[in-house]
Amino acid sequence: MMQLHIVDETSPLKEVILGTAKSCGPVPTLEQAYDPKSMEHIKAGTYPKEADMVKEMDAFVEVFNKYGVKVYRPEVLENCNQIFARDIAFVIEDKLFHSNILPDREREFVAIHEVLDLIDPNKIMRPPEEVHIEGGDVMPWNDHIFIGTYTAPDYASYITARTNREAVEYIRDMFPHKIVKSFELRKSNTDPRENALHLDCCFQPVGKDKAILHKNGFLVEEEYQYLVDYFGPENIFEIDKEEMYQMFSNVFSISPEVVVSEKHFTRLNNWLRDHGFTVEEIPYAEIAKQEGLLRCSTMPLIRE
Repeated sequence: MMQLHIVDETSPLKEVILGTAKSCGPVPTLEQAYDPKSMEHIKAGTYPKEADMVKEMDAFVEVFNKYGVKVYRPEVLENCNQIFARDIAFVIEDKLFHSNILPDREREFVAIHEVLDLIDPNKIMRPPEEVHIEGGDVMPWNDHIFIGTYTAPDYASYITARTNREAVEYIRDMFPHKIVKSFELRKSNTDPRENALHLDCCFQPVGKDKAILHKNGFLVEEEYQYLVDYFGPENIFEIDKEEMYQMFSNVFSISPEVVVSEKHFTRLNNWLRDHGFTVEEIPYAEIAKQEGLLRCSTMPLIRE
């Protein structure tokens, strides 16, 4: 049996699920799009091509191989976008949570059966139906679990609102020994520069004590300030609206010293190197057109 173990975002990675761009289907219609950035590229005729996205994900696999990480891929479903493995499930401690996602994405979860078959069924948790939660909003960080949410009365009118108040309470009940801290995120169905689809679109820890942060992604100043105080202003790389749109905070840590980043993120990558990180740069700009990047396409199973 696989012994799941995830207590933070950066400890040395041992095993991970990486989504797949194979057979991801035709360009969606505007009605089928899940987020404003995809809509923008559908309208402009610049929606990413499958071959380009497969190439980008292959480059990610090469980095994992270089660091001896075991990589699982989902079973390829015909004409199904399976890139964003983080949406469908996530691990906290020794439990894998089956996200309650948009119903037509349910088969994406079934497609990771190779991994599910290795896990003790008692460790696979399916939250109650009223709990809406996606892995991009959930960030275990030592004694904390950070959760992005949207709890305003108009929650149901936002296709970009993915994690609700019930989800925060559910995680709190599951992990009473942790500090579960939630953050209200800015949502827009139409403007990708005003939309934090998930918490990892405006915040992510790196190393042991640093973080990438975008102030405008947070609706409540005090909640943003909580993170500034927690990590310390000198340890924070603040990104602007355009960098948030490009997904600068959605990098991925293989260890406290090694960060995988998009090769065009020059300002961020230089900052990381200046702070002693090894930065593995890969092309991922085509995948970014769907408002998801490196963290979104991975689902860590075991970290040291």
